Formats: sequence, C-alpha cells, structure tokens
Amino acid sequence: MQYPTGPGRRPDASRARAQYRGRAARYDAELAPFEPLRREALDLLELHAGDTVLDVGCGTGLSFDGLKRKVGTGGHIVGIDPSPEMLAQARVRIALHHWTGITLLPATAAEAPLNGSADAAMFHFTHDVLRDPQALDHVFAHLKPGAQVVATGLQWGPPWLPLTNAFVLGAALYSVTSMAGLARPWDLLAARLTGVRLHSMPWVGLYVVSGRAAVT
Repeated sequence: MQYPTGPGRRPDASRARAQYRGRAARYDAELAPFEPLRREALDLLELHAGDTVLDVGCGTGLSFDGLKRKVGTGGHIVGIDPSPEMLAQARVRIALHHWTGITLLPATAAEAPLNGSADAAMFHFTHDVLRDPQALDHVFAHLKPGAQVVATGLQWGPPWLPLTNAFVLGAALYSVTSMAGLARPWDLLAARLTGVRLHSMPWVGLYVVSGRAAVT
C-alpha cells in the first residue's frame, strides 16, 4: 500500500499557524480522547522538583498540570508554540491555576529564543516538529546531555487496517502540514537519543517514544 504523503514534503510553519487559528477554542475537547497517551508520556518523563522542561508545541497548555506536579513550585516549564491563539488559551489556564514558573514562547521550535539547558523535553502530537531536523537540532542544543525526552503522535497502521488509516489520514490532514514520515514519525528524534523505548500501537495509529538526549 502506498501511503499518501500529503501536500508539501516539508512542514510549513505559516500554514500550521493558520490551521490552529480556528481550533484554539475547541482544541482541548478535540484532544480529550488522547489524554491516556499524554498521561503515558508524562509518566515516562523522569522529572524531579526544580527541573526545567521544554513543552514543545505546548498548544493550550494541556500538559502543564502534569508537568507542574513533577517539577514543583521551584521548577520551570517553557512552553513553545507558534500560534498566538493557542497561547492565549494557555495563558488563561495558567491564570486560572495561579501557576508560576511557566514561560511561554510564541515561536516555532526552530526559532524559539531558548536560553540555558533544560532537563527534559516533551513533544505531544507535534509531527511537523519531529520531521524538521532544524527544529530538533535547535531544541536539542538547549537540552542537558542525558535529558529525558518523550514524544507522542500519529503513525500509519498496517495496510490491512483501513479504518485505522482512515482515522490517521483524517487527523493528519486536519493537524499537520506534511504527512511525510508517518510510517516511522519518531525516527529523526530517536537518532538523537540513547536508550530508546518505543511503544508503537499501529492498530490504533498512535505511538509513544522516549529516551535520553545523546552526548555529542
């Protein structure tokens, strides 16, 4: 079976911003079915009180609660997202919970003005970022050697599961700008990690991958 690669071989940041502009108000509801996957990813992050974690493609801040529970009041979350509308929702969430120690960067992962070195990074449903070597290089340049990294997202199912692939196709057309690499969406990330652990669930079109930033 020849899987579709979709419009454009490379992620398009301006198109991504346009995609999410109208989704911000309903984004939390759209992602609700995938909360078990987020919880699995958060469980894999071996964070400690006082740590700094990069939430790459943080969207409306749905991961902030779980991350704050791990890093505590002395920790720091850096949320990176290019969509002003999504970050506006994240600011509302922060204000409602009276959270401190969260910095929001309105930028792409490739251009975010990062400083210092973080203890961990999380990529939750950020296919475009994971297919952009420049973005990955920039994020990893601001991770400590051995930093814990976790990513989740869509993947093609086997050809004999047409309903799964119809779901992946529909979700991808709605949320990414390039479907290139959906057979193994974690491979560029995994090449930068050691101790890679992959929980691939092709029968439902999802995966979780984790590891530690390799020493360069």
